Amino acid sequence: MMNKHTPEWYNSMYNNRDLVPEAGSHIEFWQTQSQKVLKETSTHRVQAYYGQGQFENLDIYPLPQVSKAANSPLAPVVVFIHGGYWRSLYKEDHAFVAPALNQIGACAVILNYDLCPQVTIEQITMQMVKAMAWVWEHIAEYGGDPSRIHVVGHSAGGHLSAMLLNTKWKKFSASLPKHLIKSGLSISGLHEMESIRKTPFLNVTLKLNEASAVKLSPAWMPKPKRGHLYSVVGGLESAEFIRQCLLIQKAWGKKAVPQAKIVDGLHHFSILESVLKPDSVVIRILNKMLKKYD
Repeated sequence: MMNKHTPEWYNSMYNNRDLVPEAGSHIEFWQTQSQKVLKETSTHRVQAYYGQGQFENLDIYPLPQVSKAANSPLAPVVVFIHGGYWRSLYKEDHAFVAPALNQIGACAVILNYDLCPQVTIEQITMQMVKAMAWVWEHIAEYGGDPSRIHVVGHSAGGHLSAMLLNTKWKKFSASLPKHLIKSGLSISGLHEMESIRKTPFLNVTLKLNEASAVKLSPAWMPKPKRGHLYSVVGGLESAEFIRQCLLIQKAWGKKAVPQAKIVDGLHHFSILESVLKPDSVVIRILNKMLKKYD
């Protein structure tokens, strides 16, 4: 069915900046709010490097009340992976989500990664694997519980979150637990990549081919043996983003993906901003994820 669509159709489905005329204002809001958060957290936020690359780094936002030295209970960990179609934006543009994660009782970690075309999506995926291994090894030093790690991603970050849920951690390092991630949330995530390969304005940079598109599609992988992925999308998003959201539940089943929800009234940018609202669908799902593995 996908072969019947034209390149122009794919562009129209996946170009969110065209689909949301005020997209630039939303990204400016993210950046402005993030600069405030970076300034306000400068005394306790921790930047660490999970690898040797320029952008192989992350920011940790510990819970102020959790102190390993004081023998406080360790907090659950929520790792956030930003979007930008694997080719734009940085963790510094998404610091605004950290206070919301702290408010639900989580030690927050926001990841950075290299961008296409300097690297491939497969290389970015492996950077995320390396980052999660670093988090598991070190997060207790900052009050986070390595046995309760969850991952959240927006757009391309949703794709990376789903990929991580299906990672064979023991193959990466024998010292890692078999099931490192307890649960994940894909916000407006991309779960099959053949459609991205057929989207000209994207693939000129991403350079996916038939083989890599299949290899990098979480929906075409076996469902994870343990852990759960939740999937949400804005009701105002394109038909393709809505399809991508529902596809992962259809592919992996409701046991692995308990919820694939369309949130009325939100588009690709406002659905991420909904994390700032304590009663939003996104925050309710995050609370459910943390409670399930408490």
